[in-house]
Amino acid sequence: MSFRAAWSLVLRKGGLGIRGIHSPGSTAHGKEKMSPYTNYHAQRSYPMPDEPFCAELNAEQQALKEKEKGSWTQLSHAEKVACLMIWWQRVFVFPKKPITLTDEWKAQQLQRILDMKGNPVQGLASRWDYERKEWKK
Repeated sequence: MSFRAAWSLVLRKGGLGIRGIHSPGSTAHGKEKMSPYTNYHAQRSYPMPDEPFCAELNAEQQALKEKEKGSWTQLSHAEKVACLMIWWQRVFVFPKKPITLTDEWKAQQLQRILDMKGNPVQGLASRWDYERKEWKK
């Protein structure tokens, strides 16, 4: 018996069922509560999913979330050290931002598009006044 035939037999007899496998609020084989860390993983095709990384926050995380809403000068020494660790990671661990994200590069790219008169009917070039050198109003 092939795998496909066995799987269709399981589905026909009501073993698991498609709904039981793919229900978003529970696990595949039971009605247990969803774990606090969801099946979140980064994908290039879908970089920012709608689901949060952590579904439930503990008491310490909720207290920190409330502190974030207020003034950051009121943070404790330990919390400031944790912020220092984040800064250290940004400086020494993570790569530098690409040059294409700088404001100068974006301005030059926009000027290049306008100079080439790209998409003059409905695009950026249609909204630019070439005689006055400003955006149309």
